[in-house]
Amino acid sequence: MLPVDADAVVARLKDFQRVVREELVRSRSRRGLHDVDRSTAADTIYQIDTLVEPLIEDFCRDWARTTPLVLIAEGIEGPGGVEGVRIFPDGAREEDAAIRLIVDPIDGTRGLMYDKRSAWALAGAAPNRGPATRLRDVEVAVMTELPTSKMGHGDVLWAVKGRGAVGERVDLRTGKAALLSFRPSTATGIDHGFASIANFFPGTKVLAGELMEHVVRHLVGPADVTKATVFDDQYISTGGQFYELIVGHDRFNADLRPLFYRIQDQPPGLCCHPYDCATWLVAEEAGVILTDGLANPLDGPLDVTTGLSWAAYANEALRRRIEPVLNAFLSERGVSQLRSPK
Repeated sequence: MLPVDADAVVARLKDFQRVVREELVRSRSRRGLHDVDRSTAADTIYQIDTLVEPLIEDFCRDWARTTPLVLIAEGIEGPGGVEGVRIFPDGAREEDAAIRLIVDPIDGTRGLMYDKRSAWALAGAAPNRGPATRLRDVEVAVMTELPTSKMGHGDVLWAVKGRGAVGERVDLRTGKAALLSFRPSTATGIDHGFASIANFFPGTKVLAGELMEHVVRHLVGPADVTKATVFDDQYISTGGQFYELIVGHDRFNADLRPLFYRIQDQPPGLCCHPYDCATWLVAEEAGVILTDGLANPLDGPLDVTTGLSWAAYANEALRRRIEPVLNAFLSERGVSQLRSPK
């Protein structure tokens, strides 16, 4: 268990993400937010990302006055040049940290930097079990919507392990928050609903498209191109995809890029990483079923480089219908012999 009060962790993470949201709201009129700043082993860092990097360090320094911690986040560098891991306070030993904090301050950078769609600030806190600490160890998670310029409200969701998911909708002009009620879809099929396989970028689009056609054919029937009964929403944000499932908008989402790269005998490419899944706990506490795409619970190390595949179902009935179809498609392409990273 976390050696610190879980509710206090929720409050701190909500405050931090509110600061991130306010900084982005203030700065969104700046030019060049979509310019490339640098590339890391995890992803591309854009100018918009650099606006919040100092906020993360300030937040961790302040918290570490009372709670030594290990931060896992893209774009930071610790002692010895280790990417993605830094210990606070400076000079502290890793083994003395109380918690490990995995953060993605802007999940959905590409949509937000063009003012197209909300991004999400994500954070998960786990007891410090050293480098062996895993996503499944996260016991507190908070996610905050980072709005586009035309939005008047934004959502904040959080969860403490075993206590369910909670949410609020914030008036961005006044800061007042109202309780947000939500639940995943109870539909038992995908027809007349949203279901998606991530195909954000060139490289895995063919396999993703084939798999989506395979799923629809087995669940709905032969495609009737005169009708549109299954809808696709390519939300370039893992937190955003989880949100759409949590609140009942989507029925099934999956991001299987690491498996697709392996099927195509390609080196690992751009894909989902553990920090993108920092708020898996919110989804599961809300009732969403999350797997690694191979029927195992979603898991992975707390780092910024491991590629993660995942599949998410709004309810158990959908999982029972879709998962065998998904597994059959992957098995036909040799994935039955593969295992997700441990």
